[in-house]
Amino acid sequence: MTTLAAKTPGWLDWHPAPSEPSFRLPPGTVDAHCHVFGPQAEFPFAPERKYTPCDAGRDRLFALRDHLGVDRQVIVQATCHGADNSAMLDAVRASGGRARGVATVRPDVTDAELRSLDAAGVRGVRFNFVRRLVDVSPKDALRTIARRIAPLGWHVVLYFESADLPELADFFTSLPTPLVVDHMGRPDVTKPVDGPEFSRFLRFTDRGEIWVKVSCPERLSVTGPAALEGEREPYADVLPFSRRVVEEFGDRVLWGTDWPHPNLTDHMPDDGLLVDHVRRIAVTEEQRRRLLVDNPTRLYWPGDR
Repeated sequence: MTTLAAKTPGWLDWHPAPSEPSFRLPPGTVDAHCHVFGPQAEFPFAPERKYTPCDAGRDRLFALRDHLGVDRQVIVQATCHGADNSAMLDAVRASGGRARGVATVRPDVTDAELRSLDAAGVRGVRFNFVRRLVDVSPKDALRTIARRIAPLGWHVVLYFESADLPELADFFTSLPTPLVVDHMGRPDVTKPVDGPEFSRFLRFTDRGEIWVKVSCPERLSVTGPAALEGEREPYADVLPFSRRVVEEFGDRVLWGTDWPHPNLTDHMPDDGLLVDHVRRIAVTEEQRRRLLVDNPTRLYWPGDR
């Protein structure tokens, strides 16, 4: 019998009883950023991982989808599973066509493996540049991967922190695929939304086919308040940044829950309140339709437009 690894000390599990959102999501809503962890007994975590999470398998993910009123999901490979995409692929296949995947692959991935991933529903690969989560992100290897996936029509999902954008921007825009940026490039929300750092990010986003996820206010917020205990106006410090992106790039914005919220240390948000928060990010019906339905459908289910 395989011994299961203990969770990272201080790990926060997903919210056990998310509230029912008061905001009714429009038909066709896509949660464009969520994950599965294990279950570890069935899908072991990668030996090189930087953290050991709780189990958060496909059944829990699908139950949350239905509880929140989401129609479809994009399941992003979690770093705790490394380049073993088995748990993510299992969830995508089990979704009955209601999920797409974003994988992690290595430069030596074969064409046959890429075709198999594509047939299973994978539509992109993720490049992680957050130093606390990966040892190194070798640009030559990543450029090779991007060239390999370009003929499939896939995109590259980028996870980085805003302070690192100056040294990465030219590399990113040299890649031969569309780009999708996780969590608005993790801006420092203690700085002005119209200041030089976030303005630099907006200029970067204007340089090509670059999509932006206005996700994870709970991860970016410094002063809150947290989306807990019925709070109707959470994460006020993040809101100006999210609204700015929605206003400027309305046809290239995406939203996601980030369930089960890996590596949070301060609090675990109520996912129902995160859905309600969407009304404050996208303030018109047209903005919400594009953010939640039109844009992710165009990117992940283009034949359904």
